Amino acid sequence: MSYIIEIENLSKDYEVGFWKKKRVRALDDLNLQVTGGQIFGFLGGNGAGKTTTIKILMSLIFPTTGKAKILGSDISDVKMRSRIGYCPENPYFYDYLKARELMNYFGELFGLDPALRNQKTEELLTRVGLDEKDWNKQLRKFSKGMLQRVGLAQALINEPEIVFLDEPMSGLDPIGRREIRELIHELREKGTTVFMSTHILSDIEALCDRVAILRKGKLAATGNLDELLSESGAAQVYEVNVKGVAAAALENELKGIAGATISAKPTGANIQITDEKDIDLILPIIRNAGGSLVSVQPVKQSLEELFVKETES
Repeated sequence: MSYIIEIENLSKDYEVGFWKKKRVRALDDLNLQVTGGQIFGFLGGNGAGKTTTIKILMSLIFPTTGKAKILGSDISDVKMRSRIGYCPENPYFYDYLKARELMNYFGELFGLDPALRNQKTEELLTRVGLDEKDWNKQLRKFSKGMLQRVGLAQALINEPEIVFLDEPMSGLDPIGRREIRELIHELREKGTTVFMSTHILSDIEALCDRVAILRKGKLAATGNLDELLSESGAAQVYEVNVKGVAAAALENELKGIAGATISAKPTGANIQITDEKDIDLILPIIRNAGGSLVSVQPVKQSLEELFVKETES
């Protein structure tokens, strides 16, 4: 199988301190492969090595040991850079350029002719949700969220085969986050690979095909998200939502059902059980107490629980 990203035994050490310097390992013998045409989520706590990895792949910093390839070429290959896009966590541009001028600048770096640069600029600034009235405004007057939108637009000006996004939702309001999620989904539909680092776990669950979790610079887990959640070893739990009856009115009756727990809600109660057969025992109890069933659904371990488990263990 050919991979669009190949990382082999990648490590990065930094020197810290003033008089007595010591070496701190930010990335420790990382091995990772990413296939094309998917959205790959890159997770980890603060200081886990996510941004360090992306900066090495972008050749902004250099590894202490190990090697990596993108699109089959070593990361030192300059020609390969014309086929990728990158939006850093905190985009920083020339403050006195306007958004349209910045896009034109990046388009010219990629060798686009003036007509195509103008067309792509208007298409992308519209697609990332930047108001047309702001296209000719200096970037120094932009909010963090507006700069984030421009950063995403410039990362796509060359129609990359793979785009690297470091915290792409940073600084965006809920509407902006939804717009960017839709954009990322569209990129996958077009066959573009997205390598995405973010702290917003709901975005990972909504978008990503596969994920990798870093812990203290090492790979803690990687794979299909559904597979990782199902392999966690957590017991299956079923959630029964009830309305029209208080939790206190059901509590005594539920004591006879092993493993059943109940919690109050404003409109009723939430009951959790570990055996699907117990649903048949619970329904008469609910009806006799004057309540009604709203829903019954299995509860999977959440990505948040998996993230905490893998980053703290």
